[in-house]
Amino acid sequence: MGNAQEIERMRAQATLLHRAGKLGDAERFYAGILNLYGTDIEALHMLGVLRLQQGRAQEAFAILDGLAARAPVHAEIRTHRGLVLQELGRAQEAMDDFDAALALKPDNAMTLLYRANLLMDAGLLPQAVENYDRLLAYAPQNAEAWFRRGSALWQLDRARDAVDSYDQALAADPGHFRASFNKGTALLHLNRHAEAFAAFEHARALAPNHRYMLGGLAGALLGQAELARWPAYQAQLTDAVGEHSTVIPPLTFLPFCDDGLLRRACSDMFVADRVPAGLAPLWTGERYDHKRIRIAYLSADFQQHATASLMAGLIAAHDRARFEITAISFGPDDGSEMRARLVAAFDHFEDVQGRSDADVARFLRDGAFDIAVDLKGHTEGARPGILAYRPCPVQVNFLGYPGTVASWLDYVLGDAVALPFAHQPFYHEKIVHLPHCYQPNDPARAIARATPTRAQAGLPQQGFVFCCFNAPWKINPTQFDLWMRLLAEIPGSVLWLLEANADMPRSLRSAAKAKGIDPARLIFAPPLAPDAHLARHRLADLFLDTLPYNAHTTASDALWAGLPVLTQAGNQFDGRVAASLLCAAGIAELVTHSSADHEALALALARDPQRLAAIRGRLAANRDRSPLFDAAQYCRHIEAAYVRMVEMCRAGAMPENFAVAE
Repeated sequence: MGNAQEIERMRAQATLLHRAGKLGDAERFYAGILNLYGTDIEALHMLGVLRLQQGRAQEAFAILDGLAARAPVHAEIRTHRGLVLQELGRAQEAMDDFDAALALKPDNAMTLLYRANLLMDAGLLPQAVENYDRLLAYAPQNAEAWFRRGSALWQLDRARDAVDSYDQALAADPGHFRASFNKGTALLHLNRHAEAFAAFEHARALAPNHRYMLGGLAGALLGQAELARWPAYQAQLTDAVGEHSTVIPPLTFLPFCDDGLLRRACSDMFVADRVPAGLAPLWTGERYDHKRIRIAYLSADFQQHATASLMAGLIAAHDRARFEITAISFGPDDGSEMRARLVAAFDHFEDVQGRSDADVARFLRDGAFDIAVDLKGHTEGARPGILAYRPCPVQVNFLGYPGTVASWLDYVLGDAVALPFAHQPFYHEKIVHLPHCYQPNDPARAIARATPTRAQAGLPQQGFVFCCFNAPWKINPTQFDLWMRLLAEIPGSVLWLLEANADMPRSLRSAAKAKGIDPARLIFAPPLAPDAHLARHRLADLFLDTLPYNAHTTASDALWAGLPVLTQAGNQFDGRVAASLLCAAGIAELVTHSSADHEALALALARDPQRLAAIRGRLAANRDRSPLFDAAQYCRHIEAAYVRMVEMCRAGAMPENFAVAE
């Protein structure tokens, strides 16, 4: 009787220590129980669980496998053996154990959770959601199940439903950090930036030093154009990157800092956190000799997206006698006309959404692709881990992200204006110059014939219309102050901005009022179909660019629609794109090189309608004859770059900077 009481006392103490995460202390009590009663099933069971938690999966399996034979109707033992099998990479056997445990105990919350997690790890997301729902029917307050369900829904591109699940997780457990942080991320995706900021602030209260905390808050701040707190976050971000103390998404960092070395450091920290180090290369020097060069374009944006709008003409123009062109798509099918156009334009269109990075990399290697072109870089939906496996002889950073990405990319495509060779220290990739402008454009883009009236667009009948259709995250206090001075100097003028989300107008109108400008002089354009959006550009007088991150696709849109763009050339790639576009369009006089000159020229043009009309006329005349919108010529140039890359690789030469001749 004494031994039994002592065993129960020791079991209670072991349980408390185990739950507290004091594994070594708990192990001593389990060992004590087994010294007294060597066949105690529960002590052995918990010792097996403890071994798994210690990372000793093989030892855990040896214990639990023996127990499963001794206690075949013990659902928890079968569940934990399944968890060990999952850890050992034996997924089907793990699923068999989970199913056996559920046959014994259908309402076992732990088993249902692990089974759903296994399905999610296998990429079987709809089935995982069904299993989480089954669990929640038994245990509606299970915060972890709600959290995991939200994560599965997020991966299914059901962000709104994911937010609802994260809310349920937080209702059950307000201290669930991951639910709060992931809720913020999903809200960012939904352009609900003020709510995202609140979610991240709640998460920060739970884990102030989490490595992604500052980046999440900064992203939410940028998205709502919250200018009052912008300088404080700029200081925090630059200090954090300089001290290597946190991980900042590189695209979030760019609008705050144009120091090339800090940007490279930011990218390196982000990549190191996201991509496993030391991956064995799949391509190990084999020489391909295909009749046609095989090119794979990798993107999540083969849909109605800015990148697709730029790329569509290039894909269609590729010389099929010399190149075989494949899309590697890991983004959703939005059912748009653009998606259908791209599927038809590529020789092959591979949807790899449900496949792992390693699987996609193996597909590229097995297909013996000569060149992989990453169109995402560090933008939303990027998967840098695919090319980290080095599946292709030549790997290129192009278009999606205007900065360095990773050491496993060989080249970055730019031009002499946007990305001078002198910027090489800021890049892992070697710089390649295309003639004129690195950015492709699609001359097939339709502009609606009907131009809306000013009243229909919400604009006043009279007055100069300054315009900027850039994303709100490109707007900073310095730029906004300049705009407000322009409005103050030009009576009756307005600033026409793209209403990217519901938070942006409130933030910017409040900032205008603080500068003494009537908030009603800020007009916000709601989203429209691409052709109608291009048509309404005709109502604006002058497009004002942002810095340090310029207009890219938005500048091409404006120029294609005949609207002059005034820019200031910045210090880095993203701040020099509009200058490149304007030079290629034949109106380089709209490129300024200081804030004072930018402001002075904006005022001069607003006060001199004849001068501005002359520029607009020259832009219209150049549209169909400038290299900017000559897709066929552009295609020949980028193909020449690809050929040289492949020839150098086949000759055994290392990547090097070069310029493609006109």
